[in-house]
Amino acid sequence: MAKSISLKSADNIRILSAAMVEKAASGHPGGAMGGADFIQILYSEFLSFDPDDTSWPFRDRFFLDPGHMSAMLYSQLTLCGWMSIDDIKNFRQWKSVTPGHPEVDLKRGIENTSGPLGLGHAFGVGAAIAERFLVERFGEWMSHYAYLYISDGGIQEEISQGVGRIAGFLGLGNVIMFYDANDVQLSTTVGEVTSEDTAKKYESWHWHVITIDGNDENAIRNAIIESQKVKDKPSLIIGRTIMGKGAVKEDGSSHEGQVETHGKPLGKSKASFAKTIENLGGNTEDPFIIFPEVAEYYQSILDNKRKAAADKKEIYRQWKQTNPEKSAQLDQYLAGELPSLDFTHIALGTNDATRNASSKVLGYLAENVGNIIVSSADLSNSDMTEGFLKKSKAFRKGDFSGAFLQAGVSELTMAALSTGMALHGGVIPFCATFFAFSDYMKPVLRVAALMEKPVKFIWTHDAFRVGEDGPTHQPIEQEAQLRLLEKLHNHSGQPSFVALRPGDSAETVAAYEYILNTHDKPTGLILSRQNINDIAPINGDRLSEAKALTKGAYTVYHGADRPNIILIANGSEVATLMDARPILESAHGLKVNIVSVPSEGLYRQQSKEYQQSTLPDGVPVFGLTAGLPVTLESLVKDNGSVFGMTHFGYSAPYTVLDEKFGYTADNVVKQVLSLLGK
Repeated sequence: MAKSISLKSADNIRILSAAMVEKAASGHPGGAMGGADFIQILYSEFLSFDPDDTSWPFRDRFFLDPGHMSAMLYSQLTLCGWMSIDDIKNFRQWKSVTPGHPEVDLKRGIENTSGPLGLGHAFGVGAAIAERFLVERFGEWMSHYAYLYISDGGIQEEISQGVGRIAGFLGLGNVIMFYDANDVQLSTTVGEVTSEDTAKKYESWHWHVITIDGNDENAIRNAIIESQKVKDKPSLIIGRTIMGKGAVKEDGSSHEGQVETHGKPLGKSKASFAKTIENLGGNTEDPFIIFPEVAEYYQSILDNKRKAAADKKEIYRQWKQTNPEKSAQLDQYLAGELPSLDFTHIALGTNDATRNASSKVLGYLAENVGNIIVSSADLSNSDMTEGFLKKSKAFRKGDFSGAFLQAGVSELTMAALSTGMALHGGVIPFCATFFAFSDYMKPVLRVAALMEKPVKFIWTHDAFRVGEDGPTHQPIEQEAQLRLLEKLHNHSGQPSFVALRPGDSAETVAAYEYILNTHDKPTGLILSRQNINDIAPINGDRLSEAKALTKGAYTVYHGADRPNIILIANGSEVATLMDARPILESAHGLKVNIVSVPSEGLYRQQSKEYQQSTLPDGVPVFGLTAGLPVTLESLVKDNGSVFGMTHFGYSAPYTVLDEKFGYTADNVVKQVLSLLGK
């Protein structure tokens, strides 16, 4: 029986995928060969996109979760004309556009960076939430799907629990996920690690579930059609696929379904690369070829995609003409532009906790920025994101008129969903939890930094002053981890992340202004639970002075042009330094300057002249931090010292802990005098 053009196209993907891995002598051919049928049907018959405008905001999105299956995606994108044969021949090579795991590249049709399993499909659900948010405000004319592709490993990752629960709870009918269930993973078969009933698990989360032969084009086609008809539930298509489909040994016998083809080039396995290419209808001498009939088929597909996209763009044009005000607002959202904001209108408290100042800023933003989405991991009344929630409402199934996601206890999932919202565009995502629980979010934070996506993280309860909750909830080493990420540059050559720990309410406002205007990286705010004394202004206008926070470090008390000692800190500890200052001056005759350092990363970006003006060489520097001493050690240079935490915290009221741990004005004085040899 003659092969259908769909099967011939899928075989072409299998050949290109196997050839890429073989040439690179590195990669994962088996999954790509098994998944070729689904991705080919999806792209050729269902995925809505404009071949000439890959960043068209109202396109369908395809989110690949198993990044190790990159060869499959690259092969498909080559059929679409977004990658060249030379591109895929350079698979996994220096500076190629085809790295081992896909990295977000809209020009070439890659929606997300994928690698750590579970994140890709979470990004997709986040994008689907952003789509529903925008549709609620501008109309169903812009609706589009998020198609997700997940593997056995992604299903096993714990994040799938949170993603599955939230997508089902919200009834995201714009999500269609294909589960490539080939029963093989990198080192074992799936049956050796789990016996769960995946279909029942997702059905319990209120997903629409279909199980099919994942290599049967008609079954795939019908499953997608059926899933598109389900509007009030996300859909899971469990495709029983064959690992290494088409792989054969030297004698022509099958080598399908084998564990070794998951992560090993065919030529290094018991399969024969040449015989496999021949078996699939390829040219063993030059497997990097698009079959002429497949090329012709895809030319007609792309022409049809162009026409369909043009029709949708005409609907958009007509909508713009009849809705000029909403159109202008949508343009602003999609461009990432902010409305005019005046933060002086925010009524701040006196000597308030920075989480409370944050709450007031969020309340102001809820009324003045229409495309912010705030998420909290079951802590909105403690991380104080309720300041936003009280001016909005939480998402519900079928109702996205609010702007708040109650994510439940799922910090990792929440961070990934927020990153997916940023990938989608048109919205400004914030997500919040306790600082100690930022540890759950680190895998997402790292990938968001790699992708240069402007997710805004809010972390409250910033230090041991959480108090009675005890050491499990008292962050010590977390800030140092973030400062390391500030030192790591992204592929654009810029610092990949900025964390700001404001020292009072005014700095909190300035920090919000900074992160709202940062569009090329994720940012984070580290905020206090307890009240903090406001920093006294030098020239009468504390809000204006606090804007110097954008330099990473700035002088908040100037006692002398050439002081005897410079005291540095961030967050709550700045106020402790301020309390110690009059003792050092009056009782010990010292000239003192105090510098607030909300972000070392930003400070290191300033000119040498500015750094010298703030922390000049030759002047002793004393640092106070509620984190590890290393948090400030690089700033005190050779003639300074840092007093910080070198142990876990304890359960007690925070005022008791301040005394017990030495976070008092008297101990600062003692430490400074010791440093100066007095």
